[in-house]
Amino acid sequence: MTETARPRRSATQSLLSIVLALDALLVFFVMMTAFGLNVLPAGIVFGGGISLIVIFALTGRVVSRPWGVWVGHSLQVVLIALGFVLTAMFLIGLLFAAIWVYCFFTGRRLDRRNAIFGAETSHPSDTPPTDQEQL
Repeated sequence: MTETARPRRSATQSLLSIVLALDALLVFFVMMTAFGLNVLPAGIVFGGGISLIVIFALTGRVVSRPWGVWVGHSLQVVLIALGFVLTAMFLIGLLFAAIWVYCFFTGRRLDRRNAIFGAETSHPSDTPPTDQEQL
């Protein structure tokens, strides 16, 4: 039985997936806070909260595609818009959106650096021979 190796995820994909997982966790706490404060009826709070958690989790799986990143950008706006439900979410949503933007640009920078490093080390003539090759 042969195993096919999964393609290596880019730094951008990894970082954005982590941020989306943290966003989903944040939505869980917002959902519980909104329920505890009786901001909206329980059905709306839990239905909307669980739906958002699922959407954030699924988006974390598709950030490898360009449209997945755009969905992630849009979800950051949704996170900020939760400030209309809980006022503190305007600030918290902005902070999480800032983390998203930072991870997006840092991941892209790391991917470019890794591509250059990978191109430099892929030339077999540049690598010193191993002990087996010298024998």
